Formats: sequence, structure tokens, C-alpha cells
Amino acid sequence: MTALSIPTWIIHVSSVIEWIAAIWLIWRYAEVSGDLVWRSLSFGMLPALVSAMCACTWHFFDNPPALDWLVTLQAAMTVVGNCTCCAAGWWIWRSTQNSES
Repeated sequence: MTALSIPTWIIHVSSVIEWIAAIWLIWRYAEVSGDLVWRSLSFGMLPALVSAMCACTWHFFDNPPALDWLVTLQAAMTVVGNCTCCAAGWWIWRSTQNSES
């Protein structure tokens, strides 16, 4: 666990906590507003959360070569997460277009 400094760990862990909070808040917004299409964004954010957890796990174990697959998984989940967030954003936008017509 010495691969990162304490301030860097604080940033890593707080980013994961913030992402979880954002997912939860968006889910709650969908419930409160009654516009359940916003749940798609919560689901779309999950791959990016997996990506962040991969990075934290790899650093927690001091970046061992045996866990290099986590780096590949992190990269893949970042790409998937970007695509799913984009798709969710499009879906939300599309739902507003349908309701205006």
C-alpha cells in the first residue's frame, strides 16, 4: 500500500465515494421527479465505478505485475463507462424530445 502517498489515497478514495454518491443522487432524482429515464444514467455510471475500483485495488496491492490484468480491465471499463454515460445522456435527451412533441 506504499505505492501512493496519503494525499493521493485520499483523492482516490474520495473520488470513489463521490461517484457512489452521484449514482445514488441521480437514482433518487429519478424517483423524486418521476422521470425514471434518469435511472439509465445511474446504470451508465457503474462501469466507470468499476474502473475506479480496479485502480484502487491495483494500487492497494502495490502495483504487482500479477495484477496487471486490472489495468487492462480498468481501461476497458473506462471506455465502456464513457460509452454507457454517453448513451444514457442521449436517452435522457431523447426522452425530453418525445415529451415535447
